[in-house]
Amino acid sequence: MQTEDLIAAEAFCAGHQIELSFIRTLHASGLIDMTIQEGTVYVPADELSALERFVRWHYDLAINPEGIEALAHLLFRVGDLQEEVRALRNKLQRYEPSGRGAPSDL
Repeated sequence: MQTEDLIAAEAFCAGHQIELSFIRTLHASGLIDMTIQEGTVYVPADELSALERFVRWHYDLAINPEGIEALAHLLFRVGDLQEEVRALRNKLQRYEPSGRGAPSDL
């Protein structure tokens, strides 16, 4: 991964007034990726939205890292289920008669 795709974790922490240990905890839980290059901790740029969400959950809502992990898992699962429902609806549309709806019993 190139360094322009990486954000220095210390700069992120300074901008959001958080501790670097919080990012390390999220990484240890498998919630975000991080890379260490030449002694500097970096976070991939595509992880920033998730990292900012986790920061808000932790510091604004006082959710501990274990709670963040549970919420992230549940939201990931909800996303999977929504995708499955969307696929099933598309599949069902192939079998529904086109027109005014279901056939009547009359």
